[in-house]
Amino acid sequence: IVGLLCAFASPVLAAEEKVKVFILAGQSNMVGTGEMTLNPKKNEGKGSLEYLVKNDPKYKHLLDKDGKWVEREDVQIWYFERHGPLKAGYGPKNDLIGPELGFGWVVGDAIEEPVLLIKIAWGGKSVGKDFRPPSSGGEVGPYYLELIKHVKDTMKNADTLFPQFKGHKLELVGIGWHQGWNDRVNQAFNDAYEENLSNFIRDIRKELGVPKLPFVIGETGMSGHEEKHPRALSLMKAQAAVAQREEFKGNVAFVGTKDFYRKPEESPANQQFHWNRNAETYYLIGKGMGEAMVKLIEGK
Repeated sequence: IVGLLCAFASPVLAAEEKVKVFILAGQSNMVGTGEMTLNPKKNEGKGSLEYLVKNDPKYKHLLDKDGKWVEREDVQIWYFERHGPLKAGYGPKNDLIGPELGFGWVVGDAIEEPVLLIKIAWGGKSVGKDFRPPSSGGEVGPYYLELIKHVKDTMKNADTLFPQFKGHKLELVGIGWHQGWNDRVNQAFNDAYEENLSNFIRDIRKELGVPKLPFVIGETGMSGHEEKHPRALSLMKAQAAVAQREEFKGNVAFVGTKDFYRKPEESPANQQFHWNRNAETYYLIGKGMGEAMVKLIEGK
C-alpha cells in the first residue's frame, strides 16, 4: 500500500518517459450515471459508491486514510471542461461516475508510465448518424468529427492542461467504447451496426495515425441476462461480431457486461437504460474494459 501511495503521489516524470493516452468514448453510459452519494431512502443506499466502500473490501482502495476519494497523480483525465488527477466524480456531475474510474485504476496499475485518459462522450448518440464514420457513406456524423477534434486538441495542448507532461511525448495506445442504445432503438441503425462500427474503427485509426490502435467494445447489456428484446439482442450480437472479424483479431476486444447488471432493488434507481444508476456496475464495466485493453496492449 505504501508503494502504491508513493506512486500515486509522484507527478515527476523521467525525461525519457512517454505518457500513455487512452480515449474513452461513447454515449450516456460512457458519460456515466453511477451514483456516489449514499441515500438511505433509495434501497438503503445500495449500489452507491459510498455504500460500496463502506461495505465491500474490494472497493476500499478508492478511499485514502482520511476517508477522502483517492486522487491518482499517475493517471490524469480530461473530460471537456474538467481535467486533473483521476478520482471518483468524473461523470456528468461531480457526484457521478462512469467507466473511467474502473478503467483508469486497471491501466494505471498495469502500466509503469504515466497515463492520460481523454473521455469524450455525449448522451443519446448513434453510430448510424451521430458518430457515423466516413466509410459508411452519407453525411459524416458531427460527433465523429467532434471526437477527433477533441482528441487532437487535448493532445496538442497537453503541456498546458497537464504541466507535468511538458517535454514528454504522448503516445495514443487505445480506445474504449461503450455505446449502443440509440442504434438499438432504430431498426435500420441496428441492422447496419456491425458494419458501421467496423468502419468507425478503421476510419478513426486512420484519422489518428495508429493503424492497429487497440479498441475495446463494452457490451450494451443494460438488462443483464434477462434481456429479451430482439433489437437489443441483435445489437449485442453485432458488437461481439466486430471483435471476431479476422482483420480485428488481436487488436479489437469485446467485453461482455451482462454479469455487471444489478437489479433495481440493489441500486439507487429503477432506470434500466442507465444501468439503474448503479456505481458498482459502472466501475466493473470500466474494470473489465481496462483488463481487456491491457491484454491487447500486451499482445495476449
